[in-house]
Amino acid sequence: MKNLDIPPVWLALFIIAAWALTKLAPEYAIDFRWQGEVAFVLLMVAVVLIGLAVYEIWQAGTTLHPHRDADALVTKGIYRLSRNPIYLGDLLILLAFVIWMGVWIALPMVALLQFLLGRRFIAGEETRLADKFGEDYGKWQQSTRRWI
Repeated sequence: MKNLDIPPVWLALFIIAAWALTKLAPEYAIDFRWQGEVAFVLLMVAVVLIGLAVYEIWQAGTTLHPHRDADALVTKGIYRLSRNPIYLGDLLILLAFVIWMGVWIALPMVALLQFLLGRRFIAGEETRLADKFGEDYGKWQQSTRRWI
């Protein structure tokens, strides 16, 4: 079951829940003129963030799995701007979906996913990175924001 406790699974569950809200509460759906375009731009930003982050992780030869110990501290590329670009991408994907579907009552789900990612994944990752990389991690943590 631990193999299923990964961010993409949680993201999928949140997307399914947001979609269910469109079926359960269609009266709360709102359409606006550039809805699809805004959602598309957010989705593309998310794909670029995640792609750049995966590339840097791959280049460093470390793991993408949030429950495993990192073999390297990745602090270059997109990781100079955000300590969690993949999780930020996940949030943008959910936000894009909510906007595209017009499920405005689902907007709090983006904050809920952020909270869940922080508690379920980021806290443990940060502890393991601090234990393994010590001062180097501390310097990076102080100079780089968690999200943006």
